[in-house]
Amino acid sequence: MSLRKQIIYRILISSLCMLIMGSALAIWQARKSVDKEVDASIHLALQLITLGIDNTPIFQQGDELSHFRALQQTRHLSIQLQKPDGQLIHFAGDDQPSHPEKSPPAWFIKLVQGDYPTVEHQLKTKEGKILTLLIQAQPLDEITEVWQETVGFFSSILLLTLLTFIAVNLAFNKSLKSITVIVKALRGIESGHYHQALPPFAIAEFDSIAKAINHLMVELDKTRQENRSLTQHSLAIQEDERQHLAQELHDELGQSLTAIKVMAVTAPHQKADIRKISSSIVEICNHLTDVVRSMMQELHPLVLTELGLKATLDDLVQHWSERNPALELKIQCDERVDRIDKNIAIQVFRVIQECLTNVVRHANAQQVNISLELSEHTKSTLLLLKIHDDGQGCDLKTILRGFGLLGMKERIKSLNGEIMFDSRIGQGMTISAEIPLI
Repeated sequence: MSLRKQIIYRILISSLCMLIMGSALAIWQARKSVDKEVDASIHLALQLITLGIDNTPIFQQGDELSHFRALQQTRHLSIQLQKPDGQLIHFAGDDQPSHPEKSPPAWFIKLVQGDYPTVEHQLKTKEGKILTLLIQAQPLDEITEVWQETVGFFSSILLLTLLTFIAVNLAFNKSLKSITVIVKALRGIESGHYHQALPPFAIAEFDSIAKAINHLMVELDKTRQENRSLTQHSLAIQEDERQHLAQELHDELGQSLTAIKVMAVTAPHQKADIRKISSSIVEICNHLTDVVRSMMQELHPLVLTELGLKATLDDLVQHWSERNPALELKIQCDERVDRIDKNIAIQVFRVIQECLTNVVRHANAQQVNISLELSEHTKSTLLLLKIHDDGQGCDLKTILRGFGLLGMKERIKSLNGEIMFDSRIGQGMTISAEIPLI
């Protein structure tokens, strides 16, 4: 069900509940008002009788009409005088409403009208005859007035409900147009179109959504460009590595094998120095062993598979310390890191390797501290990596565009982890990463 229909149905149900409650309250108030008006009229008539007739308790029978003329204007009452012989003289009240065309429906009269008893008042003439004054409620005119007020009240409620429906529909028409524009933009994002920015909206909520979507498109486009550049850089590095390996194989293995082959050909000659040839072959083989080991270390550190991450990092730190004696490297590694998954271990190793490369090339640092430990919680275990150098620092707004840091970010993200960079000019750099293990 659409949002428009849901809101309209809720307004309709609320309006019906209001009408039902208002109807019950209006009928209760109407009944109370009619009862009050009828009681007031009866009391008024009795007061007039008390003041006008009871002060002259004995009067001539022929003058009774003149004494009751004041009661003719009394509202909502039927007043009759009953003579001793049973004859009834009618003074006030009428069984028919004053405006029959405005008479309320029978169901409303039945709900509002109460049970009103006939009030009798005894009078005595000069002749000693007893006359009975009969006062009976006749609330039809009052009920008619209440009905007209009720009709006016509910007409106002219905008009307000109609205006509410119209206002809601007008507001929804405007909102749905905005939603259509936003959905179109989201479909564009799904298709990879990140340059169709949403316009500003008059409604604050939709304008906030539009700004958030525009910011999302900018970030997605930025991420796509970074990924594209990183992919191109990775392909370029892959080609460089292949070219380097091919060059190494050609220069080292090719020349060494050629030399071994020449020595092997000259060895059978009588004048050949077998001992010297053998010694040269051994030296060439040792050199080839070092070359192959170096190439294998560049491709994949075998010690990581054989001895674990801690030993591999110790070997890496020793290797960099030997190549850079002016740089002081300190590492603190938890023994338990050897139990982590091999994929996580190789990615962490590559991140640390890239960090040390950046420090040596750009930081001009004197000391680097590496910390790798496990943090166990009740529901998860985190691998915490922290690398800090005391180098010259950098501006993160520009340095984060570098491929080295982008590569580290992608490696940590591929492990569902988070990486943070903190650096200031002259205050070195700190790289922190959290990788969930469970």
